Amino acid sequence: MSHRTTLRTLGFSAALGTLLTCAAITLAPAQDTPTAPAPAAPAAEPAAAPAADASAAPADATPPVDPVVEKGKYLALAGNCVSCHTREGGEPFAGGLGFKTPYSFLGTIYSTNITPDAETGIGSWTEDQFKRAMHEGKAADGSYLFPAFPYTSFTLVTDDDIHAIYTYLKTLAPVRTAPPSNGIAFAMRWPMAVWNAMFFKEGRYKPNAAQTDEWNRGAYLVEGLGHCSACHTPRNLLLAERNDAHLSGGIQPDLVAEGKYRMWSAVNLTSAPSGLGAWSADQIARYLKTGHSAKAGIFGPMNDVIINSLQHLSAEDTKAMAIYIKSLPPIGDSPKQTLTDAQKTAGGDLYKKYCEECHLASGKGAFLKAPPIVGSAILQTANPASLINVILYGAKVGKGSPTPGGAWEDMKSFGDKMTDEEVATLATYVRGSYDNHGGPVTTSQVGAQR
Repeated sequence: MSHRTTLRTLGFSAALGTLLTCAAITLAPAQDTPTAPAPAAPAAEPAAAPAADASAAPADATPPVDPVVEKGKYLALAGNCVSCHTREGGEPFAGGLGFKTPYSFLGTIYSTNITPDAETGIGSWTEDQFKRAMHEGKAADGSYLFPAFPYTSFTLVTDDDIHAIYTYLKTLAPVRTAPPSNGIAFAMRWPMAVWNAMFFKEGRYKPNAAQTDEWNRGAYLVEGLGHCSACHTPRNLLLAERNDAHLSGGIQPDLVAEGKYRMWSAVNLTSAPSGLGAWSADQIARYLKTGHSAKAGIFGPMNDVIINSLQHLSAEDTKAMAIYIKSLPPIGDSPKQTLTDAQKTAGGDLYKKYCEECHLASGKGAFLKAPPIVGSAILQTANPASLINVILYGAKVGKGSPTPGGAWEDMKSFGDKMTDEEVATLATYVRGSYDNHGGPVTTSQVGAQR
């Protein structure tokens, strides 16, 4: 498993304190959760082999595996629990990973210990208490949790799946360790009652009868356990997901280098031209399962998602997720631009100097070397942060990633070779060329990512 840092980022924490108190003056009615995907109860996991007859088994035979525990382990992988509940150098699921928010005054919030330790973990929690945390965002003592723990998505998970996850977590080795104290702002839980009333709707996933079982399975995983919207949906000022722009791309702070955090832009997952409109369902499925496709390869925050979660799912489940994602109606477009002759010349010269060797003059990418930039979702995000990060810091596949045939090479960094103005010129050029329709990039945007 790859746990990259002791301090992860929180692009989805609740707004607290003064922010919420002021906002309470203009409370908006609670919004429904996205109606697009009505996740059907998840398709049954592959059945475990029947236990052998004990009388015929040798004395030192391995005890039969509990199918409920195995199912819970699989679902915990689907939810990527280990990435957020494991600090650098710590025991898996023992918590202590720090989360940043876009609002620095809120301080840091740390993930909890979810091993079955009775004092510092969830060893004393009943299944009903665990279910309430997943479905309602409330701790064992009834206090409000913060949506750094994405109960806003987990509320869709079925009772049977919650039971399986709980059963699995109870089999883990208990680890006695408490996370550091949260920032002062996170000591206040009462604002979450206001936030929940405004933005959270509790309720299980209901299958869409007009869709296939495969589509419903994919919707259930994407919208529920996978909590893809946590990163891929833009947020309002109170850090709630915008239902009118569901899965159309978001931003969040995360690592760009050791100990260095900057903003990242998550791509638009809808079928918009600036999103995954040009991707086939098979290409999406391959990317989810292996981190690579004919369109793109993993880097940055997606490393943890693929390495610790999606690569472990069945091909049937990643295909179902792809089928659902491919069905998303187009939402949003990146700001368009028309390059001037001067921009074309300056940007083209920089492209030839730094990019053409791997991405080719056509922008279609050299075989086994670099993905195409033609119609790239990364290049067309509304916020160009990820593109700037790739130019400045490179694009590297994390340790433990799948390495399928046809995987792209890592991209080297150019931050020490290019000025902010050159990076902005190059980024503007590629966002406005090669069938891309992204907006211009400024030197101040590049400077913010340095």
